[in-house]
Amino acid sequence: MSHTVLKRNPAPRQAWYGILYVQVLIAVALGIVIGWLFPDFGKSLKPLGDGFIKLIKLIIAPIIFCTVVHGIASMRDLKKLGRIGVKTVVYFEIVSTIALVIGLVVVNSLRPGAGFNIDPKTLDPSVGQAYATNAHGLHTVEFLLNIIPSTFFGAFATGDLLQVLFVAALTAAAISFMGPHGPPLLRGIEYVTRVFFGIMHIIVRAAPLGALGAMGFTVGSYGFGALKHLLALMVSFYVTAGLFVLIVLGTIAWYNGFSIIRYLGYIKEELLLTIGTSSSETALPGMIEKMRRLGCADATVGLVIPTGYSFNLDGTNIYMTMAAVFLAQATNTPLDLSHQITLLLVAMISSKGASGVTGAGFVTLAATLAVVPSVPIESLALLVGIDRFMSECRAVTNLIGNGVATVVISRWEKELTRETLRANLGHPPAVEAAAPPAVEAAANEND
Repeated sequence: MSHTVLKRNPAPRQAWYGILYVQVLIAVALGIVIGWLFPDFGKSLKPLGDGFIKLIKLIIAPIIFCTVVHGIASMRDLKKLGRIGVKTVVYFEIVSTIALVIGLVVVNSLRPGAGFNIDPKTLDPSVGQAYATNAHGLHTVEFLLNIIPSTFFGAFATGDLLQVLFVAALTAAAISFMGPHGPPLLRGIEYVTRVFFGIMHIIVRAAPLGALGAMGFTVGSYGFGALKHLLALMVSFYVTAGLFVLIVLGTIAWYNGFSIIRYLGYIKEELLLTIGTSSSETALPGMIEKMRRLGCADATVGLVIPTGYSFNLDGTNIYMTMAAVFLAQATNTPLDLSHQITLLLVAMISSKGASGVTGAGFVTLAATLAVVPSVPIESLALLVGIDRFMSECRAVTNLIGNGVATVVISRWEKELTRETLRANLGHPPAVEAAAPPAVEAAANEND
């Protein structure tokens, strides 16, 4: 099925200061200045960032549940569902592996940790052990068992995306087997989805305050001076992630008929929101809506975006391999090719559990190092001061990668033509507090 170009009603031009992404950009800049000049005051702004992230997490689970249930249950062609699932898994594994390999190549080429000559005995061992303890749930069997929630509503209480996906898949399967009783339930879910997207539009208006608080706290707590010894790693990581987006994802986008630059412009609000809060989860509801408005089918969006938040973490993959080898270089720990291949294979598995763990990047790194014991776990203490700054780049890269994956799978399924995709990227439709396209379409069909 090919989507037509979205119709747009002319609207009065909005003042620049009323545009959300401009407000977020200004708030980020103010947060940096406040944290730099008035660090104590900057630290006191932490509740603003924490409160906004909690508000966003409040609606993530129900939006994911409704989106996945509708996407799967409304797809009558089970072969197509299986085909999309296989394509998604294959795409995730290939691109994630490329990200891991690129991280290894860059960190071995630039060697940002060489010459640090850090003695692990001089570092606080409690830091590394604390994260290693939190990483215990990432072992394969426990990870798989953790996907099953204790109760149906337990998944919503914990906010674990993998558990929400599991419950949503079971619910969608049950509705699919209900025959004529299924469509009324689906229509009800569509209107519930409309409610949650309406809540999302209300919450997002507070994004500038959340960004201000998060950036003020980060700079106020860690400052810029504390970063100078680890600046080489930060610059290497940021440059590598940027090149990955422009070259690897850019090539994938070009091959599928769209420009990565135009795509980045299309999701600029979500990018700035992610930068301001250091969390890609805050942009998840907006990404779902943006991909739908771009023309991607509900089923594709419902499958690719949520699963991508657990299985397609390009930024986290680059970070883990670079950080692990950096710590080996900084502590003069030799890592031969066999050790690095082991590191790569372990990272491919441990990164899949990142979305359900607090402090995901750090915890998955600890889990990876635990399997490669030649790198001292105490060395994790070196990265504590810069992890917040690194997490922003991780989150942005993850966000971009998941959006590109959604568009690519839609193109492979012939849901989008090149012309429709380019037209919608060139003239982004306004995001309004209205029902998702699926709700409106279903309403028209049944009226």
